[in-house]
Amino acid sequence: MKKPLVSSAAIEPAVGSDGDRRGSDRYRTVWRIAKVKRDGDFGLWRVRNMSDRGMMLAADVPISVGEQLEIALSDAVVVCGKVVWSEGGRCGVAFDQEVDVADVLKRLAAEQRASGYRQPRVPVHTLAQVITDEGTSQIELADLSQSGAGFVHDGLLEVGKELELVLAGDIRRKAIVRWARGNRGGLWLTQPLDRTDLESIRRFQN
Repeated sequence: MKKPLVSSAAIEPAVGSDGDRRGSDRYRTVWRIAKVKRDGDFGLWRVRNMSDRGMMLAADVPISVGEQLEIALSDAVVVCGKVVWSEGGRCGVAFDQEVDVADVLKRLAAEQRASGYRQPRVPVHTLAQVITDEGTSQIELADLSQSGAGFVHDGLLEVGKELELVLAGDIRRKAIVRWARGNRGGLWLTQPLDRTDLESIRRFQN
């Protein structure tokens, strides 16, 4: 039988003496990064806890009550919900439909143990600079994670090439070309990006 929609009252915050928020639902602590889609924007936000009816997310970008979010916990596990409170870099989300949180966490753990697992990535379509021993050139980025980047290039970046990647805001990271096929490739960032750098891709648009 289909579970009923959750009401926003189910995860209205209750602030205890330790500053933690607790609702009437039973929450499980979760330390995970999720890809969040909101009104044409994407970002990587931290999941603080989760229940059958909602979750708490942490991000240092402005978040408005009433916003609709699509939250990808992995490529295969996606939930949708609405922001019902927002304060101090945290927000509470009520799911559009209840989930079985125990089953979700079990699936996520199995995915993470499987071969081929990769970190959540946000799609970007922007130009970035690459600096090599031969000079400076541009590549088009297709996606970003904390430790990697997908890109389109002219075929001159071979596997194993060491370079410096320069992003908007003069964010610089050392990287190595991990794979290249045709005009597509992937970078491994030997100096990972801060998660806060990826909370909104709007900063990278040009």
